[in-house]
Amino acid sequence: MAIKSDRWIRRMAREYGMIDPFNDRQVREGVISYGVSSYGYDLRVADEFKIFTNVNSAIVDPKNFDPKGFVDVRAESVLIPPNSFALARSVEYFKIPRDVLTICVGKSTYARCGIIVNVTPFEPEWEGFVTLEISNTTPLPAKVYSNEGLCQILFFQSDEPCEVSYKDKSGKYQKQTGIVLPKL
Repeated sequence: MAIKSDRWIRRMAREYGMIDPFNDRQVREGVISYGVSSYGYDLRVADEFKIFTNVNSAIVDPKNFDPKGFVDVRAESVLIPPNSFALARSVEYFKIPRDVLTICVGKSTYARCGIIVNVTPFEPEWEGFVTLEISNTTPLPAKVYSNEGLCQILFFQSDEPCEVSYKDKSGKYQKQTGIVLPKL
């Protein structure tokens, strides 16, 4: 498996529609950067958030998820409470080729502010908007900006296609369109 370069990412976006909308350069002026980087793609966070709260005394249970545990926010920026968590979605829609796996890492600008982004790998032939998990590890409210970079996606291409892809398994998060909550 080899990490893929900016040239490969541009080609796959053009020929395969791997990222839409696609920025073929890194946008940086006055914003937290997004678009193609040397060996990855900095995706943007949309203006839709689910901020976790305990106002309704809900329990976070992945087998029986209670949507009363969060509030929906749509805004140009959002404050994540201290030591709290939010879900969001990407601006970009991804279509991952059968011989590619991605890994997501946080951007240093947010990491230096105590904001950690966790996104599970995009498996071969997964497609959809990415549900983003954002943790505020600080004792202070943390601001996240919509339509700006939040994390970087690294693309790894295998020397052969996988035997069984996410699409073949009819994965439960295939073609997700909004912020998708845990499913069993």
